[in-house]
Amino acid sequence: MSTPPVTAHADDTIVEAARTMAQRHVERLPVLDEENRLVGIVTRSDLLQVFLRPDADIRNEVIHEVLVRALWLAPRSIDVSVTEGVVTLAGRLERKSETEIAVSMTRQIDGVVAVVDQLTWRLDDARLQPDEQALHGVADDWLRRL
Repeated sequence: MSTPPVTAHADDTIVEAARTMAQRHVERLPVLDEENRLVGIVTRSDLLQVFLRPDADIRNEVIHEVLVRALWLAPRSIDVSVTEGVVTLAGRLERKSETEIAVSMTRQIDGVVAVVDQLTWRLDDARLQPDEQALHGVADDWLRRL
């Protein structure tokens, strides 16, 4: 055992415990309560079980949470495939910023091991200043006609 011992607290998140284990190169973490009493032990295997998800579940979450809910895109606007936790995003979006958001949000989904970015864009809005930014959203065309 290391000195001082590497521990987690009962109110730590799973992600915090996993990061601690990775950073400190340990395979088990004693879990302590608010009075520093031992209440359990977390292993790497315990943590991995939380993140192991079927590819179909990961794909559905990418489509519904990233594409539809966050970016307001049609579910089939880009191709989403998942193989052993590796998500591939392929297709063309309107703006470069949308591709960056899609990749970043996809990386944060539980069970995603890596993201392969094969996205392209029509408009590179990376250099636009806040007062120059293009209109964004479902009503773009309608607003431009005003």
